[in-house]
Amino acid sequence: MGSQDKLGELLVREKLISLDQLKKAKDSQSKSGERLGSILVKEGFIKEQEYTNFLSKLYRTPAVELSEMELDPQIAKLIPREVCDKHCIIPINRAGNSIIVAMSDPSNVYAIDDIKFLTGYNVEPVIASDVAIKDAINKVFGTIEKQKQEGELSSAMEALISEVGGEEEEEMETIDLEKASSSKPIIRLVNQILIDAIDRKASDIHVECYEKEFRVRFRVDGDLVEVVKPPMKVKMGLISRLKIMANLDIAEHRIPQDGRIKIKIKDGREMDFRVSVLPCVFGEKVVMRLLDKSNLQLDMTKLGFEEFQLKQFKEAIYQPYGMVLVTGPTGSGKTTTLYSALAELNKTTVNIMTAEDPVEYNIEGLNQIQMHEEIGLTFASALRSFLRQDPNVILVGEIRDLETAEIAIKAALTGQLVVSTLHTNDAPSSITRLINMGIEPFLVASSLNLIQAQRLVRTICKNCKEPTTVDKKYMIELGLTEEEAEAATPMKGKGCDKCRGSGYKGRMGIYEILPITEDIRNAIIAGMSDIEIKHIAMKKGMKTLRQSALLKMARGITTVEEVVAVTLADE
Repeated sequence: MGSQDKLGELLVREKLISLDQLKKAKDSQSKSGERLGSILVKEGFIKEQEYTNFLSKLYRTPAVELSEMELDPQIAKLIPREVCDKHCIIPINRAGNSIIVAMSDPSNVYAIDDIKFLTGYNVEPVIASDVAIKDAINKVFGTIEKQKQEGELSSAMEALISEVGGEEEEEMETIDLEKASSSKPIIRLVNQILIDAIDRKASDIHVECYEKEFRVRFRVDGDLVEVVKPPMKVKMGLISRLKIMANLDIAEHRIPQDGRIKIKIKDGREMDFRVSVLPCVFGEKVVMRLLDKSNLQLDMTKLGFEEFQLKQFKEAIYQPYGMVLVTGPTGSGKTTTLYSALAELNKTTVNIMTAEDPVEYNIEGLNQIQMHEEIGLTFASALRSFLRQDPNVILVGEIRDLETAEIAIKAALTGQLVVSTLHTNDAPSSITRLINMGIEPFLVASSLNLIQAQRLVRTICKNCKEPTTVDKKYMIELGLTEEEAEAATPMKGKGCDKCRGSGYKGRMGIYEILPITEDIRNAIIAGMSDIEIKHIAMKKGMKTLRQSALLKMARGITTVEEVVAVTLADE
């Protein structure tokens, strides 16, 4: 009988778990190969603290609370990650000629022998649960791998500087550009920049030329962060390398160019970069948008909708016809919302046609059309053709002009569901925008199902989240009711390795949803202003962008600073 089997039986004997729970955990273990303790804690059959206390008594070894310890990566480096994973161990300290190691099974003599052989130290075991050890391994070795990654970018830079020498910039002929862009140090640096951007979950990479400076920045969670400043001398060679990768003309420096880079990364994933090159005063600026299909969130329940908002949005997209508009500035998550809506509707019984500029993600089951204005394939011409293709649902990338708006409204009134985007600041001003384009108010009123405005707010890092105090008067001034301010639990991130000291990790949507009810239709036909329409909608229960952001702040998902930075005060 193995030690894990004995452990299970002892837990049952101590009445810490039931026989039925042990059986379920063992069934799960035979499928996943995970350690028994991990499964018991994960399934909620035993609390982690109880399990650790039990192990401590069983092995007569002191227990440690790993989640509350700041582990030193230098000590962790003494044992390779593979060995830590294999034996479920983590070194936590060193004292003289001994190393203190957190283990879930101190009776594992093979693990102790391995550690002695690898480090040359005596082993002093302490107890921690499998779950806590795994978390600590990920945290510590994640930090080491991050340092290694940053070291690789630095060494790529050093190799480049030693190859090219000084800072002075040189004019280059096209033939020289080809040679410079294919030099090993430039290729290595470009590759490392792309890999770093993927690892840091950046949404964009900016490569920028100034009179006396050349820099690379990443947009991470909505904020631009400077990453590296290559020497001025490689400016043209580095930009030419990116242009070659994107199949663009390296001899053309006077006009904007657009392309795409596709690379395979270590885990087998394919990553797309949408490349835009723009001539500026001191050289070309390159911006690359990272399009990672594996990070595309198509589950509408995880986008950040409040429950009642999700219900309203789903009701609107499940209408047999009409128009649903999503509005907001560039980078506010409109594409993700539209794709998640189409994923919801994507059934074998439904014909979905999309006109996009550009097609960002290829989704199975959608008929996606890329716009080419230079050959006359515009949103308006594509829409006209769609109507002869027997569609149920049509996505129009953006309503930019009267012609596109007219055809989209005609489709919405004659039996198709049309989803599209507009660039407006809030939901009610979209109505004014359509009327200003030249659409009759009665057509706007009868074709619209719902308008949704959205923004993205940064979410507090879960690893270093802690309670904070915000003056209740200030919360009420921002827009919370007295009861909501009283019940609020504001949080902030103190900054850690996982969030690179920012206190934020990831982003979430905030929404202002305006269903087009009978009252709103009458207000549109009567020619009321967007402010008047907004007040009618708020009386009917519409939450503004500011109110939606405040709800997330009150629940400790985002901070007061982020609410103020992203949303405007309500009139």
